[in-house]
Amino acid sequence: MTMLLFPAIDLKEGKAVRLLQGRMEDSTVYANNPVDVAKDFENQGAEYLHVVDLNGAFTGKPVNDEMIRKIVGSVSLKIQVGGGIRTMERITELLDLGVERVILGTIAVKNPDLVAEAARRYGERIVVGIDALGGSVAVQGWAEATEMLVIDLALAMKNVGIKHVVFTDIARDGMLQGPNIKSTVHLARETGLGIIASGGVSTLADLRYLQNEALRGVSIEGAITGKALYSGAFTLREALEATRAEEIYGENGNGGQ
Repeated sequence: MTMLLFPAIDLKEGKAVRLLQGRMEDSTVYANNPVDVAKDFENQGAEYLHVVDLNGAFTGKPVNDEMIRKIVGSVSLKIQVGGGIRTMERITELLDLGVERVILGTIAVKNPDLVAEAARRYGERIVVGIDALGGSVAVQGWAEATEMLVIDLALAMKNVGIKHVVFTDIARDGMLQGPNIKSTVHLARETGLGIIASGGVSTLADLRYLQNEALRGVSIEGAITGKALYSGAFTLREALEATRAEEIYGENGNGGQ
């Protein structure tokens, strides 16, 4: 099983930025024109793209649709979009823009019936984003903690027809400290959902570890990487190569991380 790689573009007021641990005030602008970033990813061999409307995530209102439309129209990548998607109308709007999949986050906690209806209507084009802080779910652009456990939300979403989950450990996001692989693997094993690891990927070893788990049969569908690419920790070509390994390495998959 080849793990999918999703290079990430986080949009804030039309620019490509990265946040530290989800804090809007701790943002770094990486590109004034995210379309150029998307084109560069495509030129390096990407097939998929992860886009987040950060303004939408925090306010619940779309802010970056014009830029999303430009990105969709400029590349042939399969694009998944998240951030502030909380109504059926908004889901349909994004899919009509040409987005491949939409990611529902806060609404999975606040209105699971809507997620169930979206899954019935659009099938696997609906993905749920689960953001974790200490094993519990955080919502509203990570600004609000809940008492719901990650595993409980994931299983509830599986029961309403969701098959794919983007799992983010907020404490690791943007910190280049490595993803929470243990929790990611545990979630995949316990739910059988296709888990996309997000938050903190910092080395090729992180990607090889996740790919190794996928080769072992754990339902790790893919990984999202952003800051590591922008900071030059590795190139997208190198990352893609790491996720296409067809051999299991060592006990942990990366030479003993």
